[in-house]
Amino acid sequence: MTKDPASKPAGARAWPKALAIYREANDGRGVAEILVTGIPLIALAVTMWASLHVGYWLCLILSVPTGGFLVRLFMIQHDCGHGAFFRRRVANDWVGRAIGVLTLTPYDLWQRTHAMHHASSGNLAHRGIGDIATKTVAEYRGLDWRGRLAYRLYRNPVVLFGLAPAYVFWMRQRWPVGMMRSGWQPWLSVMGTNLAMLLLFAPLVWLVGLGPFLMIYIPITLIPASIGVWLFYVQHQFEQTSWETDAAWSHPDAALHGSSHYDLPGVLRWFTANIGVHHVHHLSSRIPFYRLPEVLRDHPELAGIGRLTLLQSFRCVPLVLWDERRRRLVSFREMRRNAAADDRADRLQDGGLIDSPSPST
Repeated sequence: MTKDPASKPAGARAWPKALAIYREANDGRGVAEILVTGIPLIALAVTMWASLHVGYWLCLILSVPTGGFLVRLFMIQHDCGHGAFFRRRVANDWVGRAIGVLTLTPYDLWQRTHAMHHASSGNLAHRGIGDIATKTVAEYRGLDWRGRLAYRLYRNPVVLFGLAPAYVFWMRQRWPVGMMRSGWQPWLSVMGTNLAMLLLFAPLVWLVGLGPFLMIYIPITLIPASIGVWLFYVQHQFEQTSWETDAAWSHPDAALHGSSHYDLPGVLRWFTANIGVHHVHHLSSRIPFYRLPEVLRDHPELAGIGRLTLLQSFRCVPLVLWDERRRRLVSFREMRRNAAADDRADRLQDGGLIDSPSPST
């Protein structure tokens, strides 16, 4: 991964104001983006149903591009949640709610928790809402064996990118457990989405049958769910990311240095709606996704900050703990190696085998 070029904190704090000129949405462009995403999605879903007469293998192959279009539809919903896709809030909210029926995401609840993520990303004192759970080395070493096992299981790639996405989209977002004290809004968002899903899917089940419906529905929802979690992971879980204490944390610095620039190939950039330009998105979340390349074109100095290629991103998977001493993410193996080296250095220092530097005269 490309190291961040040297920049002063004052520079980071100046970026949100400098990027404000890109926040103007284009309603016509927004409608066009929905059409070029939604029409192929519907066409491919129908083709998947027709392919069942040939063989399920063909249906599964088609589920990959179909899932790709659903990922893109979620990214449009994401922009709606930030009030960035259309000029008017009412248009953003109702388009976002409608898309949420297809992406299995209760829009208003997601919008609320995602705003919390933007307001606290990279802040060690405010972890746990809308992010990947991340412990520091000291916190992990302070756990008993049960806590360590639970954290290791949670950070296992099979769980994190396979089981967890299925649980979140198929179960957790169908019932707002843990939001009992947050008023009626989370319940209205979840139950309203569930009702709309029932009204949409029940006729489809009646038309094609429950078996064929599930054979199509499961892969085209599980694939985007796993891709979405992966994207969210590499956008913040890279080696040179930034975490700060509450007193030292600032939003611009966390946005610029705690979010990656996931520099994907062109086709993948299109399907993910430029969400890889994540540091710019965190600096100014009201910029529509179709204007993010314009920002990089006008400000090429941003392109190298936190840059992560597709190949480099796979090396982020083992990075599971924040090392406060070294100020970077480390793997479990590296944590053990660093701990052994630190212990040896401390013993040598305590034994007087390493002389302290003498004061200058």
